[in-house]
Amino acid sequence: MLRVFQLGVFLWAAGTIAIRLAGDRLLHPNQPLRSALLYLGSFVLLAIVTRRICRRLKLERNFWPQAASLLILPTLILDPFSCAFFPTVFPNIDPSAAGIFGGWMLICCAGAVAGSWGWPGRLSSFKMKQEK
Repeated sequence: MLRVFQLGVFLWAAGTIAIRLAGDRLLHPNQPLRSALLYLGSFVLLAIVTRRICRRLKLERNFWPQAASLLILPTLILDPFSCAFFPTVFPNIDPSAAGIFGGWMLICCAGAVAGSWGWPGRLSSFKMKQEK
């Protein structure tokens, strides 16, 4: 599982660099439809990517939710600081886009978690164990 966490750190760093270089093309605070499409696409993409990572690492299916937690942990720990210091971390992006960025990171994390639980396709067959 350490490998999954390391991959999460790598993906966070690569994503942060990419957003720093080209985020001004993605985050537009005055275009809600564009932001909603970014959120939707990112949710689906991260669900798919998380499933592929788990498969590629040959993780047993019951460990996928734990793997997703470790994969998104760097984002959940480090991106609040990116939001708090948004103009410094992302000087090329309108500072008023900090909220859109924060929401985007949460949507990405939600997609990863949903992918680990089997979305799309397996959530309907998922059954919670009844405690006695």
